[in-house]
Amino acid sequence: MSHEEDLIDYSDEEIAAPEAPANGSATAAPKNELTVGGVVGDKKGSYVGIHSTGFRDFLLKDELVRAITDCGFEHPSEVQQVTIPQAILGNDVLCQAKSGLGKTAVFVLATLQQMEEKPEPGVATILVMCHTRELAYQIKNEYARFAKFLPDVKVSVFYGGTPVQKDIDILSNKETHPHIIVGTPGRIHALVRDKKLRLANLKHFVLDECDKMLDQPVLDMRHDVQSIFKATPSHKQVMMFSATLSKDIRVICKKFMQNPLEIYVDDERKLTLHGLQQFYIKLDEREKNRKLNDLLDTLEFNQVIIFVRSTLRCTELDKLLRECNFPSTAVHSGIGQEERIKRYKEFKEFQTRICVSTDIFGRGIDVERINVAINYDMPETADAYLHRVGRAGRFGTKGLSISFVSSKEDEEILKAIESRFDVALPEFPEEGVDSGTYMDN
Repeated sequence: MSHEEDLIDYSDEEIAAPEAPANGSATAAPKNELTVGGVVGDKKGSYVGIHSTGFRDFLLKDELVRAITDCGFEHPSEVQQVTIPQAILGNDVLCQAKSGLGKTAVFVLATLQQMEEKPEPGVATILVMCHTRELAYQIKNEYARFAKFLPDVKVSVFYGGTPVQKDIDILSNKETHPHIIVGTPGRIHALVRDKKLRLANLKHFVLDECDKMLDQPVLDMRHDVQSIFKATPSHKQVMMFSATLSKDIRVICKKFMQNPLEIYVDDERKLTLHGLQQFYIKLDEREKNRKLNDLLDTLEFNQVIIFVRSTLRCTELDKLLRECNFPSTAVHSGIGQEERIKRYKEFKEFQTRICVSTDIFGRGIDVERINVAINYDMPETADAYLHRVGRAGRFGTKGLSISFVSSKEDEEILKAIESRFDVALPEFPEEGVDSGTYMDN
């Protein structure tokens, strides 16, 4: 009995948004805590002063260095400089860093570096979980990209919305059983519960966008994570990552860890994204469609992502844009899983240039050519805003975000964003903005 009917689809507006944490002020870092670009903690902080000039400085396997070079990466981001040297030593890690700074590469490279040269067939040693299927699919592809010169390493992704028997077939055959498993908590929990997936030999337990999984009292995603965690050995490396980590969530995260290295931006207000121009436009609800049409006509962009608050509005706006001859696609939880992944791939591969989405694309999804993000509907929290606009201007590139403000509630969210990140968002100028300020040459 697979209990597939028990699986929950964790995505979109069904996930209650956690409250934005209160504004913090910079303080001295406690033991084992690093503040990126700032204070060094006790013993484990020794690497923060080393500014590596390239990934070779981490003394990674030749196969990984070759893959990194093939991907065109030369210099690690600040969070990678601080975290990778500690992560490859097997230390537990709790990391909060801005969107687009390569947190995924930290755990992908650190776990691949620690793998045996000839991993044992049929034994999973790495488990990575995240809260949406699209993000899981993306992480699996990152592993495939960095492990391209490690032919013996097998990676699989498991999530709800697909036949569970396919996953069982993969796991029941030593030849296809993965060494690295990426997935969502619902499906992984079902496979572990039904004894189809055994984690007795697991060495690395990773949560990406961990706050979304550990702050879910309604859908009980935290319960799934805890049950899976209990099925793993007591001695293993635990790593957790997110762009937003409230103080309450940090406490929960550390219950899974032993003496973790903690890496936070040195002030919560510094979570804003460098290189990203941010504006708002005040207008009535009925003016949104005309204004969006005007923006898409006049702005130069490689790809644009447009955020709305519900699956219905997503479908309707996508339909309207296509009727106006804009090459658009829609992604939300109401679309079947195979079709959703197909649309995500088409957008990532630049086959479509405009994507209308709910908050399912608001976290972690990395599409390199997105340089404009539009909040057609304002998000519910300041943290959700950061995750959304972080889709543009990733890894320090330029970008542009525009938010439509059409109600008193929207104005309150705008104030909360300005307060949370200590920034004053200007009104979008009538004459527009110079494309050179948000388009990379």
